Amino acid sequence: MNRTKADAHPAFSDKQGQYLAFIHAYTVVLGRPPAESDLQRHFRVTPPSVHQMILMLERSGFIERTPGTPRSIRILVDPDTLPTLHAAQAQTVTSPVQSHQPCEWLKDAGDLVRRNVGTIVVDQ
Repeated sequence: MNRTKADAHPAFSDKQGQYLAFIHAYTVVLGRPPAESDLQRHFRVTPPSVHQMILMLERSGFIERTPGTPRSIRILVDPDTLPTLHAAQAQTVTSPVQSHQPCEWLKDAGDLVRRNVGTIVVDQ
């Protein structure tokens, strides 16, 4: 389903709008479309996340690409309908190590080392 300039309100989500706005701004400023790695760096997401978004935008008719040609993304929506591009938000990822107390076996291992080896001195 291709979009035309006659569409007053394209049906893209906020996140899709941000990707489209980035692609448009990048293309205008640098004179060529972004690579998926450029999108990855800006949005601070994984390569598969960027690729899935590109595929979704293409299936939805918001962009088109030339198969086998890098940097071939072309926006198919009216740039005037795109939202303002926002700076990417830093995403905090909490790992299990940060959010949990040390494992019991780890405490036991530390006790075992102290009993059998004594104090370990590290040269600085």
